[in-house]
Amino acid sequence: MKIPPLVDLGIALTPDEARRYSRHVLLPEFGQEGQTRLKNAKVVCIGAGGLGSPILMYLAAAGVGTLGIVEFDSVDETNLSRQIIHGQSDLGLSKAHSAKATISEINPLINVVIHEERLANTNVCEIFEQYDLVIDGTDNFATRYLINDACVLLKKPCVWGSIYRFDGQASIFWSDYGPCYRCLHPVPTSDFPSCEQAGVLGVLCATIGAIQATEAIKLITGVGSHLIGSLIIYDALESRFSTIDLLKDPQCSICGVNPTQIGLLENYEEFCSPTKNREISVVELKRKMDSGEDFMLIDVREPHEFEIVRIPNSVLIPLIYFTDGSVISKLPRDKPIILHCRSGVRSATSLEILKAAGFTDVVHVRGGVLAWAQQIDTTCEVY
Repeated sequence: MKIPPLVDLGIALTPDEARRYSRHVLLPEFGQEGQTRLKNAKVVCIGAGGLGSPILMYLAAAGVGTLGIVEFDSVDETNLSRQIIHGQSDLGLSKAHSAKATISEINPLINVVIHEERLANTNVCEIFEQYDLVIDGTDNFATRYLINDACVLLKKPCVWGSIYRFDGQASIFWSDYGPCYRCLHPVPTSDFPSCEQAGVLGVLCATIGAIQATEAIKLITGVGSHLIGSLIIYDALESRFSTIDLLKDPQCSICGVNPTQIGLLENYEEFCSPTKNREISVVELKRKMDSGEDFMLIDVREPHEFEIVRIPNSVLIPLIYFTDGSVISKLPRDKPIILHCRSGVRSATSLEILKAAGFTDVVHVRGGVLAWAQQIDTTCEVY
């Protein structure tokens, strides 16, 4: 399916721009026309982290005329192994401003717009309406669903990417021509933690981010084929790419034939947190410990994490033993079970598995060992 260029020809290239982008202009499929479309394009990237770094840097170098950055976080030392748009001197600074400074060094001829705020249902449409194209560089389900829904409602294309440990995925969701994100994931899943919880090979961000930037350039200029209706999967450990077809779901709640969702949800965090009412805080956990309550405290992290820091009296049973079902028959049904992990994502997954297996007296610890180290035992080592 051939899709026309997303961006019209507008203001022509200046001599300085023609010289800077001469290697693009030399491409017969691209030429001066393609570069002019890039100059007149307006692209917003959600996140200036692992994926956002290569996306923003390459789109800036390519000459996208206006780049928007939606980012509210600050630069942390743990970011530097993969978020290459930031450096040591940026520690503690706003990621949005750090990213803008790097982009200005790469290409001072483009316009960078900062949206230093958390994306929410109250501002997402106002922000997206200013741009031709949205790129999702986030790593949490709530924001992904928010981005998708806003793009469907505004009829904007979304270039999506995801990374997990050694694996990456990328696609384009554009309901005018193919499926949206909800066609792929109708309901949220807590099976895949963020980079903060599961870890990620830093260089993987460059691979997936470069694919996203490439797809954005092709959409803007109309060059080549695209990933609408396709999902590209990269296995870094096996050095293998594969592609699967994605079909538009006629029953999709927001882009289907008879959509049941005609606006943004009121609370995306709640939509993506079905276990919210089955949580306890670390303060509640400590109170239970101090009062001598009888319960089983299970740590679902990996052994190497357990060696770094642990909550007292916890039993290590990694998440894999819940997902493969091997631990189910070994757990007590006659006493309460409390689950925890690093921050609450994997323990929420374990909780859902136990609930599905018929366990009734089970909760998980909101915030995991990070919350324990912040609120209960500040001498704990965090990672």
